[in-house]
Amino acid sequence: MAEQSAEIGFKKDTVSKLLSCFFKEEKTKLSGDAALLMAEMLKIFVQEAAVRSQKQAESEDCDQVDIEHFEKILPQLVSSSTGSTKWGF
Repeated sequence: MAEQSAEIGFKKDTVSKLLSCFFKEEKTKLSGDAALLMAEMLKIFVQEAAVRSQKQAESEDCDQVDIEHFEKILPQLVSSSTGSTKWGF
C-alpha cells in the first residue's frame, strides 16, 4: 500500500492575524502574497525543526522523538534563522 502524504500548512488568515498583532501602527497592512510567503516560511521552519529533532533522537538511539530532542535542537534552529546562513547570506 502506498503511503499517502497530506499537504499540511498554515492558513493565510491565521498568519495574517498573527503578524498583525505585532504591527506598531494600526494602519499597517499585510498583502495576501506576503501572508502566503510567510505561511510557506513557517511551514519550512516547522519541517526543519521536525527533521532536526528526529536526527537528534536517532543520535541518542531513541525510537521516538520527545520534547527533549526538540529542546536540544532549538538553539541552533533559532540562531540559524536569525543569523547568517551557512552560505553566508
